[in-house]
Amino acid sequence: MDRRSLLLGLGLLAVARPRRAGAQQAPEAGDAAEGGDPAPEALPRIVPAPEGALPGEIHVYPDEFVLYWTLSEGLALRYAVGIGRAGLYEAGVFTVGAKKEWPSWTPTPEMIAREPDRYARWAGGMPGGIDNPLGARALYLFTPERGDTFLRIHGTNAPETIGTAVSNGCVRLVNDEIIDLYERVPLGSRVVLHPKGGPESRPGAERTEGPATASAAPQRSPQAPPT
Repeated sequence: MDRRSLLLGLGLLAVARPRRAGAQQAPEAGDAAEGGDPAPEALPRIVPAPEGALPGEIHVYPDEFVLYWTLSEGLALRYAVGIGRAGLYEAGVFTVGAKKEWPSWTPTPEMIAREPDRYARWAGGMPGGIDNPLGARALYLFTPERGDTFLRIHGTNAPETIGTAVSNGCVRLVNDEIIDLYERVPLGSRVVLHPKGGPESRPGAERTEGPATASAAPQRSPQAPPT
């Protein structure tokens, strides 16, 4: 895709993006402006790529609530995200081992144990759809050692949570933006969830080594991601 087509696509995405009713502005992410509309800085846009990142990678910086999809020529697409709450965010290097449209969702046993009143009724699973907490699309994160990690990059039906640390470990985008990202990211793409704080918590940090192809992890169709 050339730069002109990319810019046009981003412009259409911004125009088509629905109003986020009740959204609140979050630190660093600037998720919503007064009246419920997303602030300009929260919309996907082309920015310089994180230092050391190669084209075709996802980098998540939890302290800034942003996700980068790296392009050529030292550029990247930046999206606003929500992340895992304290104690549940997991930094590391992963690959995209599976992709699903309107994925089903089943809470993990750990989630049910932590919040039975909220999750126990879905122990048998929830089919995909507009009310599903994984939203419109999901990227499934794998490692060679663990296979499916049950970590996801997914959509959300709660756009007011973008720019906050509220999930059970997954990274979330509003639905129209995960649809956009999903179409760009192929299976086997390298994903780096950078640690909170520390030297690698900012986009200028050095590259973290790890697997870069889908062959590094089996391609399963898991059904029990945290969200």
